[in-house]
Amino acid sequence: MSRVAGKVALVTGGASGLGVAVARRLAAEGARVMITDLDEAAGGAVAGDIGGDTHFLGHDVRSEDDWIAVMAAAVGRMGRLDVLVNCAGIAILKDVEETTFEEWRDVMAVNLDGVFLGCKHGVMAMKESGGGSIINMSSVSGLIGGYNLAAYNASKGGVRLLTKSVALHCARQKYAIRCNSVHPSFVDTPMVRAFIDASRDPERTEETLKRQIPLGRLGHVDDVAAMVLYLASDESSFVTGAEMVVDGGLTA
Repeated sequence: MSRVAGKVALVTGGASGLGVAVARRLAAEGARVMITDLDEAAGGAVAGDIGGDTHFLGHDVRSEDDWIAVMAAAVGRMGRLDVLVNCAGIAILKDVEETTFEEWRDVMAVNLDGVFLGCKHGVMAMKESGGGSIINMSSVSGLIGGYNLAAYNASKGGVRLLTKSVALHCARQKYAIRCNSVHPSFVDTPMVRAFIDASRDPERTEETLKRQIPLGRLGHVDDVAAMVLYLASDESSFVTGAEMVVDGGLTA
């Protein structure tokens, strides 16, 4: 259990859902992990539960000042940064007519601005460490559209192409920093579960989601965490600018 032994990883959105699973998996494989999130109580509890060399910092990914402070604290405490997982995200289920401009800006601020700031400051920190791996959590909704996901589609599509731009920039500058995006489909997280439970018929809604996936089930958080682990490890040393799809065959 040492695929990322000795590496220092920072995981945003680490207080719930995919962020928890990613932080737990990286720590189990030997990484020293810094979890960040707006929810300080939940984030601190997750870090304590994982234990070992796992720590928590309060963090609003929409704020560049927060990113500067988090990077300084993480590098100051851990000595370096090798892996950045931009996992924080929000979603609203509204079409283009229903979506208010305020809602649009909220989704963009977290899902796209937050990833841009993470990449910008992650690259600067990793240059000093001699390289690393940036992993941006996108979605199948960054590859295909949905009638009621106007803002979410746009934000996750932006993450997809931002990832490629960062990867090419780092390669051109010979920074030894790789950047890849991960594209899950419906994963059984608190966000997806809340959507199911809020529907008129939760059981029917869940079955409808499952029918869209050729493998016939919702994804598990560990399915996605396993892909992140691969991208964080040296096993993926020749992988950059890629779209890693973890969707049970949905986009096929």
